[in-house]
Parts: sequence; structure tokens; C-alpha cells
Amino acid sequence: MSLSRPASTCADVPFASPCVLEPPAQVALEDYARVLTSAAGAEARAMSTGAIDGVHLCGLSTAVTPAVTRDIEDFARELAATSPGGGLGWS
Repeated sequence: MSLSRPASTCADVPFASPCVLEPPAQVALEDYARVLTSAAGAEARAMSTGAIDGVHLCGLSTAVTPAVTRDIEDFARELAATSPGGGLGWS
């Protein structure tokens, strides 16, 4: 899995607007996106400011639908709004 060298089974899930997540919340977002999409791996896309502007997924067997994209971004927004220091309570 690599943001710099994506494979044919990779996809980016961009967010409409970036959100700020603490490191534990970033891990929760990656885990959530990976499980939701049955991807082999997931990596939060960090901007130079540290804000997260999406998730990179690798090892996908099917395309990511608009509904799944919205679900992942909604989860990220919920983490940003309700878990300023946590982010691991979703499981």
C-alpha cells in the first residue's frame, strides 16, 4: 500500500473539506474505512497543515460507491467533533 505508488486496486476517498484529527482518531478512521470497504489497507491523507483531506484505500475488490464515500467522511467529521483526544470508541 502506498500513496506515492497506487496500484490498480487502490482508490482515494476525498473529503469535501479537510478535518483535523488527533493521531488515535486517524487510526480509527483508517480502520473504519478499511473494514467498511473490505480493503487490504487504508491510510489517512494528511495535508501539509496536518488536516486530513481523505483516505487512500488499497486492495479493493470493488469500486467505492458515493454512499460509502459519504459514510467515511461523515465518520471522520464525527470523530473530529466528538473525540478531540480519542477516536477509538467506534468499534
